This record gives sequence, C-alpha cells and structure tokens, in this order.
Amino acid sequence: MAIMDIVKEGEPVLRQKAQPVTRVTKKIRRLIKDMMETMYAADGVGLAAPQVGIPQRIIVVDIGDGPIALINPEIDESSGQEIDVEGCLSIPGVFGYVERAAHVVVAGLNEAGKATRIVADDLLARALQHEIDHLEGVLFIDRAIEVAAEESGE
Repeated sequence: MAIMDIVKEGEPVLRQKAQPVTRVTKKIRRLIKDMMETMYAADGVGLAAPQVGIPQRIIVVDIGDGPIALINPEIDESSGQEIDVEGCLSIPGVFGYVERAAHVVVAGLNEAGKATRIVADDLLARALQHEIDHLEGVLFIDRAIEVAAEESGE
C-alpha cells in the first residue's frame, strides 16, 4: 500500500464531476487500499478519489466504526437536517458550519463489486454526504453557512 498526495483546493480535479467506475478491477481495489491508508495517515474520516487526483466515483470513510469503501455511491434517501462543523483534507486549516441531512441511505458497490446499501445517521451520514459531494465537484465551503480559518497559535 502507498500513501498518496492529497490534492489541495485550486486543483481542477476537485471541481470536476467524477466518472463512474465501470468495472471493479484489481487496480480499483488497490486504489481503495491506498486511499484508506492515505486517509488514516492524514487523520481524516473520509476521502474521495478526486482528492488524490483521480476523477472516479470512489469514496472511503471511517468515523471510528471501521472502514467503508463505496464505488459509484448515490444517496437514495435523506431526511432531517442538522448543522455541524466540517473540515476537509483538501482545504487544510479551514472549517465551516454546513447543513446536511441527518439521515441518509446510500447505495453503491463494495470493494468486491457487490451492490450494497448503507443506512447512516449523524457523523456517518455527514461524512458520506461530504465525500459524495466531492464526486460532483462540490466542496464543503460551497455549502458552508460560515467559514473560518483555524487559529495558527503564533
């Protein structure tokens, strides 16, 4: 496995609509493993393929309950609303309050290429929505009600 470079805001790939994955190959499974390692190394809870420069519809998430990888994820259902703070590995040091659905059902393929559905609430719902936004070229700052930079402590 390899830690990948995380693309920063301003790179065009972050604003592109990612392409669907047509076949789950060994190369795709390797990419998922590398994305997981990269996410953990950066202390993130989610990562989308465009964030490592690959415009494909793949996300990985781990809010502390174990890793989830989704290929071609789509939000099938959403309900409720909550506002909470978000950050992004592609926009270091910036945080913002974003309104998201409190509950989502996300459908996609797992690493084996099998159809899967994830029912998610709270932080997992937020993380999935944040990463799926990346696949549409949308960053959290586009949805944020208020954005602030982290204090540098100097």
